[in-house]
Amino acid sequence: MFAQKEALIRLLHDDDPETVRLVKEQLASAGEEKIPELQELLQTDDDCVSEHVRDVLTSISGHSAEEEFSLLCHFFGDGIDLEQACWSLARALEPGVCILPFEYKLNVWGRQFLVKLTGAVSNRERVLRLTEFLADELDFRGNTGNYYCERNSLLPRVIETRSGIPLTLTLLYMMVASRAAMKVEGINLPGHFIARHGEVYFDPFHRGRILSRCDVERILFRQGLELKDCHLRPSNPRQMLVRMLANLLYVYDLRGDCQKHALVRCWMQALKCHGC
Repeated sequence: MFAQKEALIRLLHDDDPETVRLVKEQLASAGEEKIPELQELLQTDDDCVSEHVRDVLTSISGHSAEEEFSLLCHFFGDGIDLEQACWSLARALEPGVCILPFEYKLNVWGRQFLVKLTGAVSNRERVLRLTEFLADELDFRGNTGNYYCERNSLLPRVIETRSGIPLTLTLLYMMVASRAAMKVEGINLPGHFIARHGEVYFDPFHRGRILSRCDVERILFRQGLELKDCHLRPSNPRQMLVRMLANLLYVYDLRGDCQKHALVRCWMQALKCHGC
């Protein structure tokens, strides 16, 4: 326990908000090594102190998560698990978020989908089973009403709200399918992101609508582009993570969040630089 516990409690009760802020900053700067002592202080029968200590713990957790994700970006290799990278990103941008309940949900959905795959013999039929489960039964859908929102790029919030942007919904489809031994790949089209299983292309943002080559050509035509074979190549984890960060960068730019904008820009530069 802190040697000057009573003095610290008095400081956290100070009437001057600036004094309280400085005390909390000093506690947070001590880092993870002080967590056991902070958790002990958290047991103090004082709601005001407990609230401030929780803030400090969240700050320490957030800083640690930022460092963890930064290291991941600098040393992103072929063996990196994209799903774990998504959880790491969520922890970095939403300090204190508990990932376990969301992983549990994905595991449950994966087992449920495995049962639903029984008897499906073609790629098209497997895609239809997947979209029926995620879009129709679980109601995952594109967030058209609030597209440029941070939570659309954070996997826990996509699971929680059942809505997201093309990239994160494709990731969700990939993760559920992989738990049932079905391979779904992401296709990084200019201006859109779609999915592929075998020769079947589909659009998780629009409730898993199956796409013909003409449909894909129309997507690119809206960008003033002609469809080429290179556009249909599966994205690797690095490319998907870079695009996710690019989406977040745009969101933070729109809302004028300079701190998070700078943080995400550094992560993107690390990913691109070390991917050269």
